[in-house]
Amino acid sequence: MWVSPAWAGAQTILVLGDSISAAYGLPSIDRGWVALLQQRLADSGARVVNASIPGETTAGGLTRLAPLLAREKPAVVIVELGANDGLRGLTLDQMKANLNGIVDQAQEARAKVLLLGMRLPPNYGKRYADAFAAIFARLAEERRIAYVPFLMDGVGGQRDMMQTDGLHPNEAAQTVMMEHVWSALQPLLKDD
Repeated sequence: MWVSPAWAGAQTILVLGDSISAAYGLPSIDRGWVALLQQRLADSGARVVNASIPGETTAGGLTRLAPLLAREKPAVVIVELGANDGLRGLTLDQMKANLNGIVDQAQEARAKVLLLGMRLPPNYGKRYADAFAAIFARLAEERRIAYVPFLMDGVGGQRDMMQTDGLHPNEAAQTVMMEHVWSALQPLLKDD
């Protein structure tokens, strides 16, 4: 495992997510992409805190973030939220406002932000699904934050990568997702 010597040691990375990041349906949370990320960072001294909760919405994440920031003092906040907003048909304006609030709080705490984009299954209708996906890209551009366009790229819709519910990635998918995150996270971990 290669770790750049330019990285600041002992950084904390906070993952604020839902069931995708909480390793829902896997035999152990230690097999999820967040745990794999911690393994990747083991030699760097960085610590990954997984504050993901199955069923979490952007409103819930916004409500929970301030005490997490105060306690963990992260250098980076990875935001993997929004899927449950979309699956529940919540308003996209409110989802974007909540995500903006999360970015505001993280940046006020001097943390860098990595936003993980999500998409909805096609049965939600093209107009809503396209507008949902566009929120993440637009927010990343407007706020100039790091961004993974689709966390489940190469996973979503692939039967061999999904659990039987068709919504949650299986164990085979976790490394793929971790690599998506890793590619966007590396630049954020370097000393300024």
